Amino acid sequence: MRKVTSKLQLTVPRAIADQYGIRPGDELQWIAAGEAIRVIPAEKINFNGQERTVKERLELFDQATQRQKRRHSKAGNVFSPAARGWKREELYGSSFPD
Repeated sequence: MRKVTSKLQLTVPRAIADQYGIRPGDELQWIAAGEAIRVIPAEKINFNGQERTVKERLELFDQATQRQKRRHSKAGNVFSPAARGWKREELYGSSFPD
């Protein structure tokens, strides 16, 4: 459990930052969501302030997959998206706006 500092600051856990590609200096958007708060990295928001469409998110996912393949091939590892046990389309279910 993280604590808020006297300056109302929070530390993003390393595992979360790595998982979502959050780096020092990145901007995060905070959105009230009922009893919870959604924190969204700024690159996931369009310039008009709207969340990206499913198509846009899948394109970004594909770009990230290509980068991952290049990284793995440089390291001599074999990269197999099928081995991860899920499909990219499963990440963006009906709970997200189109």
